[in-house]
Amino acid sequence: MWIKLSRLILRNRILFLSVLAVITIFLGYHARKVEMSYEYASLLPKKDQAYKDYQNFVEIFGQEGNLIIVGVQDTNFFRLDHFNAWKSLCNDLKKVDGVENLLSVSNTYNLEKNKEEKKFEVVNTFPDTIATQEQLDAYVAEFKRLPFYRKLVYNDETDTYLLAITVNKDKMASKEREDLVAGIQEVCHNFEQKEDVKLHYSGVPYIRVVNSVKIKRELYMFSVLALVICIVVLFLFFRSFKAVFVPVLIVIVGVIWAMGMLSLFGYKITLLSGMIPPLLIVIGIPNSIYMLNKFHHEYVSHGNKIKALQRVIIKIGNATFLTNLTTASGFATFIIVKSDILRQFGIIASLNILGLFILSLLLIPIIFSFIGAPSSRHVGHLDNKLVTRIIRKLMHITQNYRQVVYFVTIGVIVLSIYGITLMKSSGYMLDDIPEDDPVYVDLKFFERNFNGLMPLEIMVDTKKPQGVMQLTTFRKIEQLEDRLAEYPELSASTSLLNLLKFAKQAFYNGHERYYSLPNNREKNFILQYASTGEENVDLLHSFMDSTRQITRISIRVKDVGTKRMEELYTQFNADIDSIFTSDKYDVTVTGSSIVSFKGNQYLLKNLFTSLGLAILLISTFMAIMFSSWRMVILSLTPNIIPLIFTAAIMGFTGIPIKASTILVFSIAFGISVDNTIHFLAKYRQELNMTNWDIRKSVVIALKETGVSMLYTSVVLFFGFGIFTVSNFGGTQAMGILVSLTLLVAVTSNLILLPSLISGLERITTTEAFKEPLLHIYDEEEDIELEDLEIVPDDELNLDK
Repeated sequence: MWIKLSRLILRNRILFLSVLAVITIFLGYHARKVEMSYEYASLLPKKDQAYKDYQNFVEIFGQEGNLIIVGVQDTNFFRLDHFNAWKSLCNDLKKVDGVENLLSVSNTYNLEKNKEEKKFEVVNTFPDTIATQEQLDAYVAEFKRLPFYRKLVYNDETDTYLLAITVNKDKMASKEREDLVAGIQEVCHNFEQKEDVKLHYSGVPYIRVVNSVKIKRELYMFSVLALVICIVVLFLFFRSFKAVFVPVLIVIVGVIWAMGMLSLFGYKITLLSGMIPPLLIVIGIPNSIYMLNKFHHEYVSHGNKIKALQRVIIKIGNATFLTNLTTASGFATFIIVKSDILRQFGIIASLNILGLFILSLLLIPIIFSFIGAPSSRHVGHLDNKLVTRIIRKLMHITQNYRQVVYFVTIGVIVLSIYGITLMKSSGYMLDDIPEDDPVYVDLKFFERNFNGLMPLEIMVDTKKPQGVMQLTTFRKIEQLEDRLAEYPELSASTSLLNLLKFAKQAFYNGHERYYSLPNNREKNFILQYASTGEENVDLLHSFMDSTRQITRISIRVKDVGTKRMEELYTQFNADIDSIFTSDKYDVTVTGSSIVSFKGNQYLLKNLFTSLGLAILLISTFMAIMFSSWRMVILSLTPNIIPLIFTAAIMGFTGIPIKASTILVFSIAFGISVDNTIHFLAKYRQELNMTNWDIRKSVVIALKETGVSMLYTSVVLFFGFGIFTVSNFGGTQAMGILVSLTLLVAVTSNLILLPSLISGLERITTTEAFKEPLLHIYDEEEDIELEDLEIVPDDELNLDK
């Protein structure tokens, strides 16, 4: 098949180039339309109960994650000049397009009883104009007698004050959100400079916008860095601009195809899909290295350029296809995860890795058929003294120190197993952000002073209309809130009870001692007051549905990580079950914090499944290629060990298992097994040439493929190493761990694999291995012609 394919490619060069140009122009046009993702991508599948619960909550009460929080710690906050400046800040923020509402100390409200109309009137706690410090002090004293606002907008113990900004949810789901957040920041920065104070910013929408801006910047930075590293490494190896230009052209076209596919499939750029361009650049270069090395080897051996190009396709086309297939499989396994963000990443990455194979297989033979033959300088890298010494040293080790290799390997495995027992699973909202990053610092500021910002909602369904308004329901909710107040990870709760207590205090002329739950006698006439007036009705409806059957308890929780969150979730449900009977109440714990932690749990479980599937798929492909289960087991060994080693490093260094780090294993395994495939393919070819001399075949295979292994490993190591400069901890961890895994993998493939084949020669190299299901090119099938060339009419004289 590969002989026919080589003839087809070289005889139809112009046709193939034209087709590739049309495809690239088409996808390039669509690549211009690809957009950044401005919506939160839930990790949970839509059929998951936690997802359904959250959507049900949003349908009844609306989105709860649309608050941007600004905070300040100021011991002089209630000094007249400071207070007036804060009021001016609030007024300026109201003018920002997309800001819908504000809640702060300066614009809080009080309730006053109107006996004549039997209703509560909403009045400003602080008037628009305050002339003297004495007047302000009097208003502050009145304000501090309202327990409703304590730990909600201020913390008197730490002199910390909070400004909650409600932003338009439609703008937050569009590219306008960056302008909205930038507008808020500009107003706040002006305030900071003028008043010489430090403001703190947080809230789920704020964090998402800041992160998306960083993702956009890193998309361009990593693509440029990956390209620069590949250019430098290729030139150092090959010392030829042609050998640099063609591989770079291939990966650039591959990136254009990927961006075009993103647009055609209707996908947007996310944290994961934003990594595809640099990943394709790094992963695509090894194809070119293997092909160019083979081209130069062949040209040096017989001096015929066209024959050398033909043999590039014939000899390593099958192995290169399989290596790309295994790498694509590592990414394709993410498709089974029912998370949109991962599935999209898996689809685009796997398709375009195969696309890179097609581009390499076509463009390298075609382009080099048009340009001059390589000079002695261009093929000088084949006799690189340093590389030659390394290969000779490796051959010496594999032939003379196999037992040492085995004992070291066993020692590494034993130590790694111990390290794996130290691994921990964890996931935080700000997992990927360094501790000195302003976003992280500010979140911890709010956690210290207001016990967290992550929304947690408890929805109580009484299963009958007006059920919320029964005193028994009030008492059960109060009992639950008292239980929740014992958790240090939770903020004070806000619910219908707070409003009722606030209303009771107002009914008794503002006396603080009356801030308590109305009894059965007080309930009816207080509710009569509270249910009159448009502002009061709106306030009540924000905490219960129109039928008064369902109510909510709103809490904020610290970013405690998925492990602690799972414990809290279990404890919450136990508390609920002990208070609310299932026959009368249906109580649901939901909110962004629950969706986030459930999503991480789901993702972690499914990524382990995808890793198992990747190993199974790749094993199957190798079984098809090598037709020997013994050889498959042997070939998997040097690639499983690096995964075990990396897992142990995570255990020893405290890097937790989370979504970003578990990705490493599927990606690294799919890439590292490429070296094994190339080595075994060459080894089997040499078996036929050396009349089944196993040790000699191992040496020859190591000598030729070892050079390419070293070259590609350098590219991959430094290529993935660029991710260590990311602002996101998960991306940094991926860069470090993949680079480390691939470094161990190439060492394992260069030392352990040849040692195993040589040492266990009669066990592993069987007749089944000699007779593959997929045919490997045999040297005898090539037509040896010294003057093989492409004649002027573009017809290859391959049968001459």
